[in-house]
Amino acid sequence: MARNRNSSHFTATLPIRFVFLVWISSLPSISLAYRPGEIVPMSRSGQYHGSRTVWHDVVGRHCPVFAVNKEVLMPITKPVGFTGADPYKLSFQIGHEKLYVPWLYVINRKSPEVPMIDFHLKYSGNDIHGVTAKVIDMPHHYVQVHQDIKKNYWNPQQWPKHIIVRYTWEETSEIDVAGGFYVLFGSGLLLSFMLAIYVLQSSKDKLEKFVRETVAETNPEGVAAKAE
Repeated sequence: MARNRNSSHFTATLPIRFVFLVWISSLPSISLAYRPGEIVPMSRSGQYHGSRTVWHDVVGRHCPVFAVNKEVLMPITKPVGFTGADPYKLSFQIGHEKLYVPWLYVINRKSPEVPMIDFHLKYSGNDIHGVTAKVIDMPHHYVQVHQDIKKNYWNPQQWPKHIIVRYTWEETSEIDVAGGFYVLFGSGLLLSFMLAIYVLQSSKDKLEKFVRETVAETNPEGVAAKAE
């Protein structure tokens, strides 16, 4: 009987345990949170003439810094087999979330201007919510200040090339009314469903217990009557 009671109790508490696990799994991971001024890890891959490099980590001083606008001078090493006949492009992954930035043409991009990579990152609280990037012409006042970058970029024998990378952060609202409504509605629906299962299971266990006790009470009298 003790084993049956323990089994019934375990079965009855399964829905509650399941709801707790679902709730825990829906919480954002603390390990993904950033602090203002913290370096955001970044990796990059390059492709030239159909040959693609593996993802490798970018040096910390060239990475974005959470919630801090900055500009860095990123070196571009000479790709294997480079002849200058084809464009060379880069792709990036930002943060622990590995937010993907599609291919950006940085060498032989059919433009007479020196390129510059412009990143735009969105965040709220301690989380990154999105990133976009594009290659733009380096502004002329930049060129005036960084004459060596222009000279180096157009010299086919000079490697690595150096490209200015600009990181701009935009803070977005932490309040998402529509998203919060759907989360609350979904959580309430799930909880109601699990509670209904729990009530039904509890009623079933009580009914089985009542039947067993009734049979146990009436059985000795039946045996005695048969013996007479």
